[in-house]
Amino acid sequence: MTAAPPAGAPDVPEADDHLRRLPDGTVKQINPFTGTEVWTVPRRGNRPLTGAPAPHLRLDPADAGRHCAFCSGNLLQTPPEKLRRVRDDDGTWRDLRGVTASHLGDTIAEFRVIPNLFEIVSLDYWRHNHGFALPETELERRRAYLADPAGREHVLRLIGLHRPADLLTGGDEAIIADSLMGGFHDVIVARRHHVDGARCDDELASTSTLSVVEHEQFVDVTLQAMRDLFAANPSIRNVVAFQNWLRPAGASFDHLHKQLVGIDEFGRWRNSEVERLRADPQLFTRFGIEFAQSRDLVVATTEHAVAFAGFGHRYPTLEVWSRRGDADPWNLQPQELADMSALLHACHEVSGPSVPCNEEWHYRPPTLDLPMPLRICLKWRISTPAGFEGGSRIYVNTIDPWGVRDRARAAIAQAAEAGRIAPQIRVA
Repeated sequence: MTAAPPAGAPDVPEADDHLRRLPDGTVKQINPFTGTEVWTVPRRGNRPLTGAPAPHLRLDPADAGRHCAFCSGNLLQTPPEKLRRVRDDDGTWRDLRGVTASHLGDTIAEFRVIPNLFEIVSLDYWRHNHGFALPETELERRRAYLADPAGREHVLRLIGLHRPADLLTGGDEAIIADSLMGGFHDVIVARRHHVDGARCDDELASTSTLSVVEHEQFVDVTLQAMRDLFAANPSIRNVVAFQNWLRPAGASFDHLHKQLVGIDEFGRWRNSEVERLRADPQLFTRFGIEFAQSRDLVVATTEHAVAFAGFGHRYPTLEVWSRRGDADPWNLQPQELADMSALLHACHEVSGPSVPCNEEWHYRPPTLDLPMPLRICLKWRISTPAGFEGGSRIYVNTIDPWGVRDRARAAIAQAAEAGRIAPQIRVA
């Protein structure tokens, strides 16, 4: 006889292997898109999201804007930017490209798109394996940056710190061709390291501390940078989009940023997902929003998007899905963007600035002929996989989907009452 689920959780048929509860309360989950197997064991559940408190030290005003390489006072510690998004005095947002080093201080960059100094896939990878050559328009942008004396000094300094010394003897064209000036691994950096008016070093500016409007721009500039990568290199089949917040989640700096990495394949998990979708064209319909609704996992909704507690993930996860099954970065409408951004922003309210977390972006790559809804998974990195996972390929998740749902509903309702999230959001 199957034990009753906790209050608020619907009965889940034991025959449904994707999400079922055993008589002792163990929840077994299989991700329908990746095949990942996850267990949530009652005796390991109900853990707090936060661990030991972060150091609470007074900030030195002299260090303002210079806490890490991504800070607004250290613009020359990162490679020449590809794009910056600025906000004018009248509230208008616009993009600037090709800003030279001498003019970096002319505007305030709310978000910057910069090459990653330590790229996962280098520009040489594309040259040697795909015969890639930089187009003339890109070469001209690089030459213009080097023609500015401040730009030359900037680039030469970075080479001295991060590149082989022989690059300096290769002349300008060698420098221009280097991925230091731009490759296909980009970082989208937000302006603030700490919240405005912060007095202590633990008052970090996270996704949840952005305004609703700022977060929508953050999402939008990420989509723009993603489209730019696809357009710049026809050999890119997929751009992996993700966000690591705090060092336990893989961040190099505790400064808000996202990353985009262009690669020439889908990867094993995405290929498996495509195979499953070809075998079952209704895969995303059956195991997406409808499944979440049927299991009472929905957390909050808008007209064009739904947020729900995910299942079959290694870590407790909230997912934000577009309601339109064929929505992707190339056809997303303004209100769809606003709704997805609003729900993602609200989901970050649940964990706040102190919980390490990852965003994973999933969408239909342009070379794929099957519809895949745009969806973003927000994963709380509150546990460390141990030897059990390595030997069994079964992952232990410390909070089951209904526990995630309950925490999220309560936190989002509180944030709505305080006016911290978008008004179009309806708590489930």
